Amino acid sequence: MQDEDIDLSDLPEIPPEMFARAIVRRGLQPRTKTQLTLRVDSDVLDWFKEQGPGYQTRINALLRAYMEEHKAHAAIPGSHS
Repeated sequence: MQDEDIDLSDLPEIPPEMFARAIVRRGLQPRTKTQLTLRVDSDVLDWFKEQGPGYQTRINALLRAYMEEHKAHAAIPGSHS
């Protein structure tokens, strides 16, 4: 079965807030943060800020989800990221 053959119509979409509010399971070590300067389009940043407090956490969560998805595909033989 190919990904495009999977019917996801009855599954709710996972909003970014769900990633931002994820609960860390007991026993996991907290991740360290690195401060950086990053240039993003002003309308993108404005949109995230309009979502309220925690916008940086939501941006990080979305970047993490993107990274994990690409790592998962890279681990599958014959897949291309």
